[in-house]
Amino acid sequence: MLSHFQAVILGLVQGISELFPISSLGHSVLLPGLLGWSIDQDANYFLTFIVATHFATALALFVVYRKDWVKIIAGVCRSIRRREIKGADADAKLGGLLIVGTVPAGVAGIVFQKPVQHLLASPSIVAAFLVLNGGLLYAAEMLRRRTPLSVEISDPDRRIASEISWWQSAKIGMMQVIALLPGFSRTGSTLAGGLLAGLSHEDALRFSFLLGTPIIGAAALLKLPGLFHSGSSAAIHNALLGALCAAIATIVAVKILTRHFRTKTLTPFAIYCVLFGSLSLLLLG
Repeated sequence: MLSHFQAVILGLVQGISELFPISSLGHSVLLPGLLGWSIDQDANYFLTFIVATHFATALALFVVYRKDWVKIIAGVCRSIRRREIKGADADAKLGGLLIVGTVPAGVAGIVFQKPVQHLLASPSIVAAFLVLNGGLLYAAEMLRRRTPLSVEISDPDRRIASEISWWQSAKIGMMQVIALLPGFSRTGSTLAGGLLAGLSHEDALRFSFLLGTPIIGAAALLKLPGLFHSGSSAAIHNALLGALCAAIATIVAVKILTRHFRTKTLTPFAIYCVLFGSLSLLLLG
């Protein structure tokens, strides 16, 4: 069973590493081993803890971008009433792009959920995937399309809707599938996809956060009832404590990353993943 201290630390790590392109699931698997914590990561209490912290992250993201989501949802409703998406309706198009980008990971998550879950039991595999995640981030930085920024469009949501095609959104969604493997980052893979599609770092990050909110929230929501049927008050208390810490860390991470990607790149995160993954391989392999 997790202690309150462990719940706080893992909750904070989840909130930060879910949005930083360094794999939250990878850190949740590797960190207990590196710290010498005796945690059964196949046990129900740990899985429900992870679900609760993921749900808190999605909820915090929704709160941060609530104004955007109000416009996006209204745009999608307009397009449904009209049975078409007009080019001038940027909110409707952005909503459609997010739906298209969510489908690949949603389908893959349902199909491959059990096979992927077995990988959590192998820290060596997770550490190796984390190293590969660093390679993916660095490759995306080197190969990214440097398209001129649409300075005439000041609103970032409208700018993203004008720069991303339906097929590009689907490809970014396919990149998100990689993050089903523990050690690969959902934010990192979608950021990489956005850069390769020609978005700026700042716009790629924003699209990644918007794209991640429904997929993280839906995946957690489906399993959340199991937490309250676990019959363990200690597990519920730890999960709620971790969720609170994850939500706070998520809000802080959004502010840090938004500021970082206005002028900087993925390279520092790529270096971190390679170093941390390699160290974990040496110590846990």
